[in-house]
Amino acid sequence: MSVRARVIRLVALTALAGAVAVGIGGATAATARLAVNDGPGPHLYSGTSVDVSDTVDGDVYAAAQSVTISGDVTGDVIAAAQTITITGRVDGNLRLAAQTVTINGEVTRSATVFGADLVVARDAQVGNDIVATVATARISGDVGRDLLLSVGDLRIDGTVGGDVTYSSSNTARIADGAVSGTVEHVEPQPAQRVEISPWAVVLGWALGLLYALIALSIVTVAAGLLVPRWLHRVTDELIPSPWRALLVGFVASIVVPFALLFLLVTIIGAPLALAGLLIWIVLTLATFLVSSYYLGRLVLRGRPHPVLTSFLGGVILIAALQVPWLNILVWLAMVFFGLGAELLHLRRLRPWSLPPAPEPVAAEPVAPVTPAAPTAPVAPAPGDDPLAR
Repeated sequence: MSVRARVIRLVALTALAGAVAVGIGGATAATARLAVNDGPGPHLYSGTSVDVSDTVDGDVYAAAQSVTISGDVTGDVIAAAQTITITGRVDGNLRLAAQTVTINGEVTRSATVFGADLVVARDAQVGNDIVATVATARISGDVGRDLLLSVGDLRIDGTVGGDVTYSSSNTARIADGAVSGTVEHVEPQPAQRVEISPWAVVLGWALGLLYALIALSIVTVAAGLLVPRWLHRVTDELIPSPWRALLVGFVASIVVPFALLFLLVTIIGAPLALAGLLIWIVLTLATFLVSSYYLGRLVLRGRPHPVLTSFLGGVILIAALQVPWLNILVWLAMVFFGLGAELLHLRRLRPWSLPPAPEPVAAEPVAPVTPAAPTAPVAPAPGDDPLAR
């Protein structure tokens, strides 16, 4: 087996061991502190300290702070803990993940270990292979076949019946005659430093600038088409006194986040804080549109089309935001000026207050109508008889 294949096998097996160990922890969390395990089959154990001292006919799954296997297990032992100690006989395999793993018993098959320290004591026996990823490993017992390790410090005082392949920055300390096969030391390759050409940096910066110009210019043009009146009215707050808007935006950028955080930690004010946070994010994002339109108004005097004003100001602002170090000052100015203008415009509109009720108009008094005086009937003149006509 080649060195590359062995290293790949090592990484795959140790990753599998870690995943299995994590899965065991999640599965055993739903069980009792110490499960009642009677009869054959998998036995599950969990708790602060687990000691399996009886004979287990089947596999053992354990998750605890400390796990000790002092009895005989006919199957596999799969465990995750801070310290794991194997002093009994295991007829199957070991799949262990812990800070410290000590094997001082007899393992008929193989052991896969993921942890910080691995100790195979003098009286221990592992029938087949040991595959491990650990910081330190001390092999004082007997290993029937191969050792495949990714280790920081390796010491072998016992016997290894096969080959030893280890990946480490340090040379292992191996006693004479301890390894029956070959010893292969794989030194980790240092990370190669990639030198980036200055032309590549310039090209990347140019492509980023081009992308920003195209993408953000579409946004400014859309704003000039959709909300030109709002942009013009908000930037009107910057025309007579831009420094006032700068001060308002600077103070609001400090006060508002703390106020929202204070509301968020309270139970009653949490919904209001979330709503305020959403509004604050929208206002902050809109500062790019406000600042772009304001720059366009400064450059283009008169009353040009809103789309042209917003587009030209956006191009200037985007280009300034791409200059290293200068972009920090430009971004701060954009946010402070934009927020100040928006807040001053909202204050002028006062959307939170009701409009004053109209005053009732008093009705004009109507002069009383005086009834006309009755007139006396007029007697017909002699000879003016209508019937005589």
